Parts: sequence; C-alpha cells; structure tokens
Amino acid sequence: MGTFLLAASPSVTVDLGNSLNKPSQSIVVILAVTILSIAPSMLVMLTGFTRMIIVMGLTRQAMGLQTTPPNQVLAGLALFFSLFVMAPTLSTINKVAVQPYLNGTLSAQQAFTAGEVPLKTWLLKQTGKPELTMAESAAHQSFNDPSKAPLTTVIPAFLLSELKSAFIIGFVIFIPFLIIDLLVSSTLMSMGVVMLPPTLVSLPFKILLFVMVDGWTLVVHSLLTSFK
Repeated sequence: MGTFLLAASPSVTVDLGNSLNKPSQSIVVILAVTILSIAPSMLVMLTGFTRMIIVMGLTRQAMGLQTTPPNQVLAGLALFFSLFVMAPTLSTINKVAVQPYLNGTLSAQQAFTAGEVPLKTWLLKQTGKPELTMAESAAHQSFNDPSKAPLTTVIPAFLLSELKSAFIIGFVIFIPFLIIDLLVSSTLMSMGVVMLPPTLVSLPFKILLFVMVDGWTLVVHSLLTSFK
C-alpha cells in the first residue's frame, strides 16, 4: 500500500526530498544572530567604511571643527555610502549563495565558497599590489593569481590599502584649509594682532569656502569614485 502511494504521487516524494535539504528554522535564526553579532567587525573589514569614516573625520579636522558634524552623523553617512558602494556585490552574494542555501540547493560549505568569490573579487579591486605582496610574504605564501589567495591574506592587505587611500584623500583635502590658515596667520602677524588665535579667525572663512564649493558633495563624490 505504501509503495502504491509513493508511485502514484511522485511529486510528493520530490517535495519531501527538497524540504529535507533546507536548513531548519533554528539554524537560520542562529546564523542570523551570529551575523548580527559580528556585523560591526565585518562592516569595518569587508566594506569601504574605513576609508569613508577616516576621510570624513579628516575633513572635519581640517576645517577646525571638533564635534561638528557629530560622530554619529559621520558614522551614519559612512555606513549608508558603504552599503551603496557594496550593493552590487551584496546582491550577487545573495543571488549565488544565500538564496540557494536557504532553498536547500547548496550546502553551507558550498554557499560559503560561492559567496566568497564575488566578495574576494571586490576586495582585490581595492587592494594595492604592494599591500597584497606584503600580506603574502607575512603569511609565507605566494600566489601568481591573486584570486587564489585566501581571505585571511586578502583582508589584511585590503585594510592597509584602505588606510593608504584614506590618508591620500585626506591630504588633498587638507591643502586648501592649510593655505587659508597660513594666509590668516600671516595677515594677523603683519597687523600686529598676536592675542587673537588665527584658527578662530580662519574658521569662518574655511566654512564659507566649504559651503561655496559644496564641499560635502565633492568629498562624497571623490570617495565614491575612488572605489573601483
């Protein structure tokens, strides 16, 4: 009787087989909680957040502003634009790894391997060759094809490249504000005004210049175009 029922309704057996391959609800919840717990570290290590928050912080310091915009505002801007830059990569990871795993067509190991490819591709695009060579040397490894390098080697090289790029952009942003400080300082000295801090006088001029050239738009545009 059981054999007859199975033979008469093959679609039922197929559905049962597919449902057995899907991860259970408890496993999905555990994975979600784990990802949320390590999300801050992943945000710093695997996205452009580091570059953006450093450049925005240096911009605020170059203007002579200590707490304006607040850290929460800068972090929010850096987070949003990091997700904006990473959107195509995250969409690809979701398509080739997350959804197949949730549908039961890939195992956890296969999904991790499939999702690693687009992420590593994006990381390598932002990573300089000297940083990658240094990371490979420190790990006592050598790869003719960078795509064959493991994430444990690619991620440190990527972070070093992000720091380098952030400070290069920050240096360029500092130059016009430094010129304003020098002009104001030399003007005050020539007038014999020594009791008034030059930074206090130059601050309004730096803010005015920044507003006139639409500074935040230029900074964000430079950051977005700096990613490959």
